[in-house]
Amino acid sequence: MQGSSALDNYDLKKAHKALKMLLIDRSNEFRVFAQGIGYPTNAENWEVIVLNFSLDFVECFNVMSGENKLDHNQIHKCMTLMRQIARGKSNMTEMTHLENTAYLIAEDFKSIYKRME
Repeated sequence: MQGSSALDNYDLKKAHKALKMLLIDRSNEFRVFAQGIGYPTNAENWEVIVLNFSLDFVECFNVMSGENKLDHNQIHKCMTLMRQIARGKSNMTEMTHLENTAYLIAEDFKSIYKRME
């Protein structure tokens, strides 16, 4: 799990095309999420970082809500993502808003990517 990227599970050429299509409608959500986790939007390929984070977060939710036994690395990764989302927030509503934004980004990306097959 160390050093792995959520986008490693996708064909990179199709994934970048799907990301470009997603940014047409969801660029504001990408910016809100990046600002919410403290990632600068003036960095190179910041949209890819946000997409990876969102895909990882949704994967963590699916793993933690499932019945399968979790390994230590998965737990650590998920808790790190949660901490990054929670950092600087004053209440659960702010945190939930960012979690929902990550979910929206990830699910919309998967939908677009799937339609491209």
